[in-house]
Amino acid sequence: MAWREEYEAKRKTAREALRVVESGDRVWIQQGNATPQPLVDALVGRAPVLRNVEVTSMLTLGDAAYARPEYEGIFRHNALFMGSNVREAVQSGRADYTPVFLSEIDDLLTNGALPLDVALVQVAPPDRHGYMSFGVAVDCSLTAARSAKYVIAEVNEQMPRTYGDCFLHVSEVDAAVETNRPLLEFEREPYTEVHRRIAENVAGLVPDGATLQLGIGGIPDAVLTCLEDHRDLGIHSELVSDGVIPLIEKGVINGARKTLHTGKAVVGFVLGTKKLFDFLEENPFFEFHPIKYVNDPFVVARNENMVAINSAMQVDLTGQVCSDSIGTRPYSGFGGQVDFLRGAARAKGGRPVIALPATAKGGTISRIAAMPDAGTGVVTSRADVHYVVTEFGVASLHGKTLRQRAEALIGIAHPKFRDELTEYAAKAKYLAPALVS
Repeated sequence: MAWREEYEAKRKTAREALRVVESGDRVWIQQGNATPQPLVDALVGRAPVLRNVEVTSMLTLGDAAYARPEYEGIFRHNALFMGSNVREAVQSGRADYTPVFLSEIDDLLTNGALPLDVALVQVAPPDRHGYMSFGVAVDCSLTAARSAKYVIAEVNEQMPRTYGDCFLHVSEVDAAVETNRPLLEFEREPYTEVHRRIAENVAGLVPDGATLQLGIGGIPDAVLTCLEDHRDLGIHSELVSDGVIPLIEKGVINGARKTLHTGKAVVGFVLGTKKLFDFLEENPFFEFHPIKYVNDPFVVARNENMVAINSAMQVDLTGQVCSDSIGTRPYSGFGGQVDFLRGAARAKGGRPVIALPATAKGGTISRIAAMPDAGTGVVTSRADVHYVVTEFGVASLHGKTLRQRAEALIGIAHPKFRDELTEYAAKAKYLAPALVS
């Protein structure tokens, strides 16, 4: 096997491999559970000899030391979707945030907008043909590896081998750093009673045979527990978490009625724990594909009865959805919300859903708002919104007037805020005087 000799020649320590990074380079870091922490640590270890290195990534886990104040001028992070490990740096101005649809990131890496000098990825060991699986996260990293000038792969014995369009051949990497360590885990927070009530309302919008897109968090986890009496559900989602395992084991999620990739769960990456990693090991039910494919609205739309369930921080009375910032402070990112809402809207029998609690900060703030807070960005336009769900019900907005939208959204706001929302809607001329007298 010629590839074995090639692989041996490419074996390096993390410190040796990262010597290739030079000042002014742009470095890609794989995201989520597949964050290659030993390579990240080695990159930060080169700080004394570097200046102006841009570190680009989606949501990473672990220690993002490159975003700390002491490395300002050495590293500057560019977040395409931010997590808690870089949020303060972005909000403080030491790091950048690029608003972008998840489905379009791959193109940025190939069309010259974000050319990469070095890609840091994590893969499973090569099979007998020399192919290494991206395991729990293909996301945009397969594209990153194929477009970067230099590719450093952490080859982790504990990375599960998964299937789909998720393989990199030994010949496509420049350095291989072997490890045997547990993957970083994403621990879910328990869902609340409010999440459960929202989930029950969402579940009423999911027919048997539906294909689901679910995000991460209390509401998606609660929704899954409300679907146990459903039949023949499918998955086509940028990500899934541990919550899908019970429904797959019970046969509720089997993909039998999917009109695209029948019998398969199609995902771009996962965010979960070792339980999920073990479940994925050589599991042919799952197919991993690059986000450019998974999140393409035209691909999503090929799934009949596609139900896309996404969250938000705030929805105003006209249906505008705010989900990536709090005022002028960036908080997360666009993710796949618009990709999947538009795809589901075009699917036969599709249902795009925005689900959120009616209040925030211990019930002191209404998430159904008169207008977006000053400086808050609108991620999803009001024309893209079909269903908005809170614990108080479902508002159907598609094809509705501003008056009808305001009425429906006030109806699912927390009761203690409905009077003030009605008063605002009247002043804004959304509601006729007779409706507020």
